[in-house]
Amino acid sequence: MLKAVILTLNEERHIAACIDSLRWTDGIVVLDSFSSDKTAELAQKAGAEIIQHRFENYSQQRNVALENVDSEWIFFLDADERATPALGDEIRHVIAHQDKAGWWVPRHNYIFGHRMRGAGWWPDHQLRLLHRDRAHYDPNRAVHEEAILDGEAGYLTQPFIHYNYETLQQFIAKQRKYTDFDAAILLQKGVRPKFYTPYTQIPRHFWWRFVTLGGWRDGLHGILLSGLMSYYEMRKYQRVRKIQQVAIRN
Repeated sequence: MLKAVILTLNEERHIAACIDSLRWTDGIVVLDSFSSDKTAELAQKAGAEIIQHRFENYSQQRNVALENVDSEWIFFLDADERATPALGDEIRHVIAHQDKAGWWVPRHNYIFGHRMRGAGWWPDHQLRLLHRDRAHYDPNRAVHEEAILDGEAGYLTQPFIHYNYETLQQFIAKQRKYTDFDAAILLQKGVRPKFYTPYTQIPRHFWWRFVTLGGWRDGLHGILLSGLMSYYEMRKYQRVRKIQQVAIRN
């Protein structure tokens, strides 16, 4: 009735602990993108079923899981995330007693060793529990994938845990990648920023994260992360303007 799916690429450090946190499900499937480390070997040793599929984008990987995993309900978890027994009990209860197409799950994010309480990282609801026959992912969203449901979604109260960025270098590398993805989405939507737009994003975005989203609750972590995210918001719009200017010149 309920299986967990873990998307992986070279996650030998995390995979065993992630699988152990999902023992309350009826089965665990690791959808691996042909890892070059011991991810698949360790997952199989831990009792998980292995499906290997070449990575195209996150939406496509999740759609592959929905098409190939034989289960009424699928709970998606990333390798650096952990479920809890309390979350397992709540999931079992709602899928048995409520008619929903999917469920949003709150997520605790640990960034630089600190559990975030604001700045957009809490409650950070993720649509991860899906009725297999009533959900699919938008193939046009290569990152920040978005599930489309045939029906209503509910909200769970028990969180899962995300051991997010551990170092500043890891954070910067990931944000650079996201900047390119997000710029492509803005271009696809036809957004045409003015010359000043990238720079107005800094105070606007900082205020949104630190004040509106409660980043102040995290003290120095809140200031640092609100500032970093504001910087990469600026870089995103700079990227869009640069691509548009090159297109005009050509």
